[in-house]
Amino acid sequence: MSFSEFAIAMALVNAPVTAPPPTTTAALGFDSAAADVQAMAAPSPLAALSASEQLFGSIAAAAWQPETGAPAPAPWPVPLEPAAEPLSPVGPLAPADPAAAAAEADQADPNEIIVTARPRAPKSDPLQSLNADSFSVVQGVDDAVVGPVADVYEKALPSPVRTGLINFLSNLGEPVVFLNYLLQLKPGKAAETLGRFAINSTIGIGGLVDVAKKEPFNLPRRLNGFANTLGYYGVEQGAFLFLPLIGPTTVRDLFGRVVDLSVLPFAVGKPFNQLAYTLPSGIITSLDFRVEQDAQLQELRDSNDPYTATRELYLKKRQAEIDALRGKSPEKEGDVE
Repeated sequence: MSFSEFAIAMALVNAPVTAPPPTTTAALGFDSAAADVQAMAAPSPLAALSASEQLFGSIAAAAWQPETGAPAPAPWPVPLEPAAEPLSPVGPLAPADPAAAAAEADQADPNEIIVTARPRAPKSDPLQSLNADSFSVVQGVDDAVVGPVADVYEKALPSPVRTGLINFLSNLGEPVVFLNYLLQLKPGKAAETLGRFAINSTIGIGGLVDVAKKEPFNLPRRLNGFANTLGYYGVEQGAFLFLPLIGPTTVRDLFGRVVDLSVLPFAVGKPFNQLAYTLPSGIITSLDFRVEQDAQLQELRDSNDPYTATRELYLKKRQAEIDALRGKSPEKEGDVE
């Protein structure tokens, strides 16, 4: 090496180190118009960035110091502008207006299947599902058979004949009413019932004519039974039941009905324990009841829930009858069974 070359090398080594001037955007050759075009056309993630955001990225890249790996401070503050369009627009999680939510629910898919369930059965009707099915079957049979037959029965037999038949059958039930008034410790009503039975069985031609309810006797017909006696002494009604041929009842009332129907067959015997009596008497009683209760039955059928309306009417009526026996409300003629 010559002396001149050695002097130049030493001068370069001993020269003061100065920081390079900051790189400008002009040095990078940045074209904002071209960047905007690229932002719209490029399929890369940078396509979602505006030109100003790309400018900021260029400045950051230019300020990087490869010797130290640390970014150099920017010569001026560079604001970061949001993108013109978000990468993935996200709407509100829920409508701000409750009415909008309801309107949106109304526009649901018409093909969507919505399943609804019958409300939980009340304590008085734990067998509601089975009872409702039985009720539906009975209504179908009533429309097809019982209703038309009851119409024929009403039109074919004159009113005095139908009334005489019911008076006769009711008079045969007076001994049961008498016994239950005794069990309920009501001797006054028991005596009236016994007198009524004697008068109608004799003067009333075996009960065909209800003479006892007229002057001068004034002995009204009262209904009573063993189910009432049980209720009078606090026996709960039990589960509600809707049975074919019987209709609405409860466990207590069903048991009491069986006892009442067993009194004459066991106490007297023939003919009350023979089918020749029990079948015609049962048919006549049922048809007469169907005729007398036609308006009420139609009203129940026209309700929103015929089964529930029938159940509630029956339970309310039976409770009123038990309350009447206990003196909680005025007792009306014919209200107690």
